[in-house]
Amino acid sequence: MRSKKPNIDRIFHALGDPTRRAILEKLSHGPISVSRLAEPLAITLAAVVQHLQVLEESGLVQTEKAGRVRTCRIEPGGLSAAEQWISDRRSMWERRLDRLAICWLRRNEFDLPTKPGQKKCLGCVDFAAVCTTLSRSDYELDYGLLW
Repeated sequence: MRSKKPNIDRIFHALGDPTRRAILEKLSHGPISVSRLAEPLAITLAAVVQHLQVLEESGLVQTEKAGRVRTCRIEPGGLSAAEQWISDRRSMWERRLDRLAICWLRRNEFDLPTKPGQKKCLGCVDFAAVCTTLSRSDYELDYGLLW
């Protein structure tokens, strides 16, 4: 059966189950028959087939039947869709967290370290230096107040 176009909700639903993640891990070594895939799992063959159906509907796995043997393989496009979704949000969250760090540093009157050769400005803050300067307790004390 051909997999459908990846749907991000279905992908994350499929990845949310530890048995389905174990199946994907096994499939990462290459195509395998459903019966061989079920051997190391502590569930019935029928349960494996149900998990495979969810994985296939999400676009993460592709199965095909040749005679009496159904073979499964990873569908790379499904994982690529999840990776792209995460990547699209990562840069937004990094910018937000950088702004939050600047606000916190200002609130606590820290001298903002800059990268060598740069003027002191909010866009030039060397966050690696900030992290090594502060101890964990420095930023945990008021963390709840920042939100």
